[in-house]
Amino acid sequence: MDDEEAQTRLLDAAEELFYRHGIQAVGMDRIRATSGVPLKRLYRLFPAKESLLTAYLERRDRRWLASLRTAALAPAGPRARVLAVFDWLAAWFAEPDFRGCAFLNTYGELGAAAPEIVRIHKAELRALLAELTPDGPPALADQLLILVEGATVVASLTPGPEPARTAREVAERLL
Repeated sequence: MDDEEAQTRLLDAAEELFYRHGIQAVGMDRIRATSGVPLKRLYRLFPAKESLLTAYLERRDRRWLASLRTAALAPAGPRARVLAVFDWLAAWFAEPDFRGCAFLNTYGELGAAAPEIVRIHKAELRALLAELTPDGPPALADQLLILVEGATVVASLTPGPEPARTAREVAERLL
């Protein structure tokens, strides 16, 4: 196994375990055991748990935002694009392994000690919402962000698409 494969295995294991069980509940030995990567190589690639956490969140950020962006930009027109965000959320909330927002979960566990990628992710999400509503009032992207985040938190407590559908109805009124 080369370093690239080892890194992928470690990030896959970290994503599965951190997202399902929480960051503080998962130790590096458990990640090593799940990934099958020797402990020495794990610490060579990720010298501390914080570096592995940051790499996992950065990878998740890229994948999550790319998927949302693709779904949101598929329809024509700002209104349809914004509503597509909530349709995408509904599908995500209905996934069997949905456990809320990994970035909010991280901040909830670590508070101010959370990696900067948590704040960057939320800023990128807000920027995407602003991009989808270029002619809207400046506050619209912030309002949509609150709807997205609120629906995500509610769905983490009561999984299923309904929180996204409700937030979509509110978004329609805003638009």
